[in-house]
Amino acid sequence: MSNKEYVEIHADGACKGNPGPGGWGAWLAFDGKEKELCGGEALTTNNRMELTAVIRALEALKRSCKVKVFTDSVYVQKGITEWIHGWKMRNWRTSDKKPVKNDDLWRALDVLAQQHDVEWQWVKGHAGHAGNERADMLANRGVEEFMNGVNQ
Repeated sequence: MSNKEYVEIHADGACKGNPGPGGWGAWLAFDGKEKELCGGEALTTNNRMELTAVIRALEALKRSCKVKVFTDSVYVQKGITEWIHGWKMRNWRTSDKKPVKNDDLWRALDVLAQQHDVEWQWVKGHAGHAGNERADMLANRGVEEFMNGVNQ
């Protein structure tokens, strides 16, 4: 049995236009406590916001933890569990030798994920999954607050 704290992270991104103003949200649950995080950016993409949500959530952890990340983004889930290995072997190039999109965020996520024992779980978005619905609400709050001049 691991003595690491167990944390559930529900992360989501939102974009008003793609690209356009975007937001990210994460809900962390641990040891009977919870934490909400959200933020936004002026000109971004949905994929960047999906990645940013997970990055900000992992950055919020103060010590190495056993983490289960729930995401409705196949891009994030498959990217970090499958595709990243090839990208790194090919010096951050895709199989057709093009630069990996969002490699700055992928590199940051790779470093953070290695600091924890992470399980990546894909969930269907907008399907009533309570954690995903809450993360979606936070991501939309992030973009709205950003567009209204809050949290800039």
